[in-house]
Amino acid sequence: MKMIPKNIIICLFKIQPCPYLSHGMLKLLKGEIRGDSIHGGKVSLKQDSRLPTLTKAGQTANLLKLFSEFQMVYVKEIVLCPSEQIRELVPESQAYMDLLAFERKLDQTIMRKRVDIQEALKRPMKQKRKLRLYISNTFNPARPDADDSDGSIASWELRVEGKLLDDPGKQKKKFSSFFKSLVIELDKDLYGPDNHLVEWHRTPTTQETDGFQVKRPGDVSVRCTLLLMLDYQPPQFKLDPRLARLLGIHTQTRSCIIQALWQYVKTNKLQDSHDKEYINCDKYFQQIFDCPRLKFSEIPQRLTNLLLPPDPIVINHVISVDPNDQKKTACYDIDVEVEDPLKSQMSSFLLSTANQQEIASLDNKIHETIESINQLKIQRDFMLSFSRDPKGYIQDWLKSQSRDLKLMTDVVGNPEEERRAAFYHEPWSQEAVSRYFYCKIQQRRQELEQALAVRNT
Repeated sequence: MKMIPKNIIICLFKIQPCPYLSHGMLKLLKGEIRGDSIHGGKVSLKQDSRLPTLTKAGQTANLLKLFSEFQMVYVKEIVLCPSEQIRELVPESQAYMDLLAFERKLDQTIMRKRVDIQEALKRPMKQKRKLRLYISNTFNPARPDADDSDGSIASWELRVEGKLLDDPGKQKKKFSSFFKSLVIELDKDLYGPDNHLVEWHRTPTTQETDGFQVKRPGDVSVRCTLLLMLDYQPPQFKLDPRLARLLGIHTQTRSCIIQALWQYVKTNKLQDSHDKEYINCDKYFQQIFDCPRLKFSEIPQRLTNLLLPPDPIVINHVISVDPNDQKKTACYDIDVEVEDPLKSQMSSFLLSTANQQEIASLDNKIHETIESINQLKIQRDFMLSFSRDPKGYIQDWLKSQSRDLKLMTDVVGNPEEERRAAFYHEPWSQEAVSRYFYCKIQQRRQELEQALAVRNT
């Protein structure tokens, strides 16, 4: 594969200004604006208001990556584009130029989509699914002839299991992974105040399981209450009743709550017209935040006292010891949020390099073909020039070779003329000799003056 020297690429950039580096792109590289999309070879100078402002480091990383992609596209176009002389000689090459233009648009679209996907992956991508909950129990009556103590005492066993309906994922999620905690409250009168609660809470070292089992002694039906706390990611909060009525939101993430508050401020024109940083509270805001005026930046801190843990899912169940009810299973459907399977596909798209290697190999083949065409064009021009004026062409060629030889050997002057005696009989030679002797005399005089000064000291 032929490599392009770095200085050639630099020269090409100097000769042909990059069509993609518009004024907006230069401002983007200087950090004067924030842009993350490309439209028709130009940079869009808009910032999505829904996205958080990137940090300085994040902006720099995005801009460097964006500029490197711009550079790759432009260098690629320069390398794969034939010269104008070749295009004039071969009119059919216009079809190839049309393909290059289409490829440039396609590369721009792919780059824009890659940036959009990168921004989308920074936000949580959730999908609502149905989690079916199965609650069943079995009863083991007492056996007088049992050898062990467990068989001689009647007992029951409660099972809580579940699975996602129509789960397309290859890796099935465990049932316990959807919950932060599970509490089963049994009848306090039957099992006492110290043994009527069965609790499970998630910890960093928790091993996920497909279900829970609770076994207790007893030969009578037991009423129990199941309290299931979903594990929301990102965390969700229950709003204060007054704020919930105002925004029409019961349980939501912190960012969605702040966005709803900002929407309420804009809809009701509560932002101060003179100082945009402040909000003039209406009667509802005054009741909630207990102040007539506040900064919008203070709202996240004030929300802390207005956000509560979400309500658990409460299920009342009867653990029956009747043999006729042993085969009955109670089913409940719960709405849960799971990762969107599209997210993994988007990540794999960004990390995929298989197609890029194939494209790079094809580009190398095209580049070698263009190089061979250029060499043939040089040979053709040589032959045509030689056929029109052989003598003049040979003289021009010798002069060109002589100049090249001088550049390569760093020779000053013209050695071919200087070796002839007539060169030194020119009118300038007398003056040159006088100047030469004058310089030598001045040099010798300075040496003598320096020597006398040393002796005198």
